[in-house]
Amino acid sequence: MNTFIPKFIGAFLNMFAYINQSMASNLALDLFSRPLKGRLKHPHPLLDSSDKKRLYYENLEIATYHWKGSKQTVLLAHGWHSNSVRWKNIIVRLQKNDYNIVALDAPAHGASGSKIFNAVLYSKFVEVVSKEFKPTILMGHSVGGMAISYFLKNNSNYRADTLVFLGTPAGFPAIFENYSDLMGYNKIVRAGMEVIIQKRFGQPSSYFNTAQFAKEIDCHCLLVHDEFDPVIPYTDALEIQSALKNSHLFTTQGLGHGLKSKKVIDKIFDFIQA
Repeated sequence: MNTFIPKFIGAFLNMFAYINQSMASNLALDLFSRPLKGRLKHPHPLLDSSDKKRLYYENLEIATYHWKGSKQTVLLAHGWHSNSVRWKNIIVRLQKNDYNIVALDAPAHGASGSKIFNAVLYSKFVEVVSKEFKPTILMGHSVGGMAISYFLKNNSNYRADTLVFLGTPAGFPAIFENYSDLMGYNKIVRAGMEVIIQKRFGQPSSYFNTAQFAKEIDCHCLLVHDEFDPVIPYTDALEIQSALKNSHLFTTQGLGHGLKSKKVIDKIFDFIQA
């Protein structure tokens, strides 16, 4: 049943593409851009213990959560279908060590605004929050890491000392291909989506590549990736590592894409405190 519905939608859009490729591809891209999970449906004690502040990118609200501390400021950017609660265990550890902590909810996630999500828009949210709180340690899970890399690429004067990327994809095309395979889109729909991306963002999907952005980043970076990650291949971590000037790759086994483990947190703290 879980695979039947996406394949059914994909088959419908495949047929519709023969009539109107542009509309079918727009619908396919719209489905891709609208998260099905990640909204905050109930209050959470962790987030309620923070100083909440609403920032804005254009007319979109950005939900931020601030736990004050005397040490360096750490920015936490979660991934797809998630929200700032995913950082719970890391936040508790950061608090115990008196770090100044800021987390944000991505577009269309948590309590932030927007009905659509993409890494470009997310990078704009990261930019607004970074200019407000001035973090020197930036930590991102999955596409949160990609958003951070895109922000740093477009803000070369911003000084970050340390980056931590967990399960971060090297490039957008692989994610796009996984989505298209899941839905069973034909070549007509896929080609149409690529045309729309080019028009909407002024670049082909291949341009949005963390590994390429990383070549322009000059700071210490810890990459954490599971060897058997079912969402983002381990080879993506190797590609990013090869592009970074100063990086360390910590490989796990059996933690999946979430990478939620005490040993991961221990590694992160060893790295940021070195």
